[in-house]
Amino acid sequence: MDFQDYRNGEASPAAGAPSSRTSSDPREHLVVVGNGMAGCRAIEELLARDAGRYRITIFGAEPHVNYNRIMLSPVLAGEKTFDEIVINDRQWYADNDIDLIVDDPVVAIDRDGKTVTSRAGLTLPYDRLLIATGSDPFVIPVPGKDLPGVISFRDMKDVDTMLAAAADGGSAVVIGGGLLGLEAAHGLSLRGMKVTVIHLMSTLMERQLDEAAGWLLKTALESRGQTILTGADTAEIYGDGTVEGVRLKDGRDIPASLVVMAVGIRPATGLARDAGLDVGRGIKVDDHMVTSDPHVLAVGECVEHDGNVYGLVAPLWDMCRSLADGLTGRTNPYRGSVTSTKLKVSGIDVFSAGDFSGSGTGCEDIVLRDASRGIYKRLILQDDRIVGAVLYGDTADGNWYFDLLRKGENVADLRDGLIFGQAFAAGGGQADPKAAVAALSDDAEICGCNGVSKGQVVSCIAKGAHSLDAVRAGCKASASCGSCTGLVENLLALTLGDDVQTGPKTMCKCTSFTHDDVRKAIVERGFKEMPQIMQEMSWSTPDGCSSCRPALNYYLLCAWPGEYQDDQQSRFVNERLHANIQKDGTYSVVPRMWGGLTNPRELRAIADVVEKYNAPMVKVTGGQRLDIFGIKKEDLPAVWADLNAAGMVSGHAYGKALRTVKTCVGSEWCRFGTQDSTGLGVKLERMSWGSWMPHKFKIAVSGCPRNCAEATIKDFGVVCVDSGYELHIGGNGGIHLRGTDLLCKVASEQEALDYCAAFIQLYREEARYLERTAPWVERVGVDYVKRRIVEDEVGREALRSRFLFSQSFSQDDPWAQRAGGAEREQHAHMAQFRPISVEEMA
Repeated sequence: MDFQDYRNGEASPAAGAPSSRTSSDPREHLVVVGNGMAGCRAIEELLARDAGRYRITIFGAEPHVNYNRIMLSPVLAGEKTFDEIVINDRQWYADNDIDLIVDDPVVAIDRDGKTVTSRAGLTLPYDRLLIATGSDPFVIPVPGKDLPGVISFRDMKDVDTMLAAAADGGSAVVIGGGLLGLEAAHGLSLRGMKVTVIHLMSTLMERQLDEAAGWLLKTALESRGQTILTGADTAEIYGDGTVEGVRLKDGRDIPASLVVMAVGIRPATGLARDAGLDVGRGIKVDDHMVTSDPHVLAVGECVEHDGNVYGLVAPLWDMCRSLADGLTGRTNPYRGSVTSTKLKVSGIDVFSAGDFSGSGTGCEDIVLRDASRGIYKRLILQDDRIVGAVLYGDTADGNWYFDLLRKGENVADLRDGLIFGQAFAAGGGQADPKAAVAALSDDAEICGCNGVSKGQVVSCIAKGAHSLDAVRAGCKASASCGSCTGLVENLLALTLGDDVQTGPKTMCKCTSFTHDDVRKAIVERGFKEMPQIMQEMSWSTPDGCSSCRPALNYYLLCAWPGEYQDDQQSRFVNERLHANIQKDGTYSVVPRMWGGLTNPRELRAIADVVEKYNAPMVKVTGGQRLDIFGIKKEDLPAVWADLNAAGMVSGHAYGKALRTVKTCVGSEWCRFGTQDSTGLGVKLERMSWGSWMPHKFKIAVSGCPRNCAEATIKDFGVVCVDSGYELHIGGNGGIHLRGTDLLCKVASEQEALDYCAAFIQLYREEARYLERTAPWVERVGVDYVKRRIVEDEVGREALRSRFLFSQSFSQDDPWAQRAGGAEREQHAHMAQFRPISVEEMA
């Protein structure tokens, strides 16, 4: 079948068939077999050198555009979506006039006729052919290997199969303790499956890690609930019609409804072999990636160069550059690659390079262990030169060590501080990360995922990429796993100084992630514990700090109501003690007065507390409540108990929560009142009290447009009018005065309550910790809030429902819990309210 027949529907190709080409196009036709990372990177390099030189057709075996296969693991784990790992979207192919044929692999090459034929029967001529078929998973030849439920882990189809299996729960066995196997196990474990890893060798990832680092990795994975069996040999996979388990040669049976085979890969050479090309372990190529046929080139994991095959991305990028230079008349022969491995295995950073066996003559080891932080570093030196390196837990200096190894530089002068890293060794004992990055050579690798050197990053910055996102878009450094983000940021700072364009600030110095990044990860990746967040998102400190811990505590409370237990030690002192500390060390106590209303019983209780505990002052607040000042810390539980006895609860005057609902008397008493503003205010307060929020939250209800309750400078304000209720949002009466924006007008009290609940929940879920509604509304725009609350009726109801569900776990008075003895068994907590005795001091 020719190309015109293909287009006229005489075959049924998948979406993505090429557009017609005119026979008069004088350019050579380059056909690429393989729409993966190597094939498309080769085309990117070619386009960068001479964009119009060839007309290009790409055949892909999968029904997708080019995506980052390295990032399949985060997709499996739920950390990324497929769209987020796409490297070249369909627009890229269109913009570069590339014909893309998906889901239709090439099955035959006619070298004499210089044509390729696809599975669907499409035959296309070529002037140059590039084979980039990658590698095939190696399947161990054991009984049961073909049972349904036994899969490999190489593409999106495999990921989809694993996700479907994980949705049904059960147990999984992963055969192979290399990178892919461990990533598969990690993802399935996060998806809720009980996972066992079977590894033939005694050390996990033995090609990348020595015994010590392998043990650390095994221990860390086991602590996360995985079962790791090393030195375990598979005898068979058993099951009646579908997989049921794995049997080891020592007789052990491991039940499983899913078996993932991840024992290795082999170059995909079948197509080339059938075409008569010279094939060894891979498709044999010369220094310009040309095969035994001068019209056929090959690149990537499918090739063999000088007796070597490569399964890492860095050599592939080197090959692509040499290939593109050769196709455009330049000379840049590929001489092979010295490889390093910098990986994040299940959230744990590991790095290795060179020969770390330590068996060479004159080899010596330099080792650093930090047990408390889970860090292990080992350098192997021979004749004052680094010949191997293994890093676990802290891989920041991996690129530097690899640069020294690759260049064979003498490190005798640096030896004493070498193990502590570049910033320390090069700085004479003074750690300076920027100086360390500045000292790297231009050809030092910065981003291993995308093969980007320091010189390329600096060039990208010089061409106008003045922010991290711009660098990611321009040269792809830091665009994949993100482990090189710090290096890229330092290069931006060194190159631009104060002209660096920054995006949202990170949460704190403990992390490179923003508040929005962390909130998204908590929900999408199911993080439900603070240590889990810090581990999986690579916090730089062991326990966080006073900035990030309160924020994380709030985000977890908001995301998982009823599941996450509030961590009191991650709260500010006022929230821990449920009172506001004053400058003399005493506390003020503010009981809640619903809508500003009170009664004789409450007033007597307040008067009694003032007299009983010698409170020096009682103050009427701007929120229509009474504030009792001068309460000693040790008296707080007793004060709470006395106020509780009168039916009063905490006013949360200390909290990032609903503070007050200010009202005017409304239509019940005022001759100008249009609605029962006081009654509505009480209902709003009863609905929303106790809810933790990003910052303090104030509500007001005015009975008429005269606005006596100052509703238009509150976080949520209601102004009653004859025909209903005007709802206002995002006001602030503090230092930075801001009037509210009108959200909408509603006709009934119930609607006002519903809209308020939905607005509070939207604010709770999307604002950053310590961000008031005023700056939040300004940041996202009032139109956005209207779309979510006013225009989207289904979305509004969902927000309201989530808020009320959350409130079912939040409206327990903290004063009553403590004063009533609910926590007295927690001696450490109750002890904070009493002074230390002389005997205890002794």
